[in-house]
Amino acid sequence: MKSVYTILKKPRITEKATFQKELANQVVFEVDPTANKIEIKEAVEKIFKVRVKSVNTVNVKGKPKRVGRHFGRRSSYKKAIVTLYEGETIEFIEGV
Repeated sequence: MKSVYTILKKPRITEKATFQKELANQVVFEVDPTANKIEIKEAVEKIFKVRVKSVNTVNVKGKPKRVGRHFGRRSSYKKAIVTLYEGETIEFIEGV
C-alpha cells in the first residue's frame, strides 16, 4: 500500500489554480500517476486535516519543447483538482 506522503507530490500553484482556490474552494495537486481518487481524497484529508467534497483527476501529457536544434519533451504528470467543503481551507504559504 502507498503512503499518503508518496501520493501527493506537490501543489500546482498557477494563475488558474489561484482563481479556482478563491472562487470554487478547489486546490490543485500533482499526484502519483498510479493513485486513484479515493487514495487522493484520503491523503488530503489525513495530511491537511480538512474535509474533501470531491476529487477530479487529469493526466497531463508533456509538451514537446526545443532548445536550439535539440528537441525534447517535458515530463507527463497526473493532476488532481480537490474540492473542499465550505469553510475548509488549505494554506501553502505561511502568513498568506
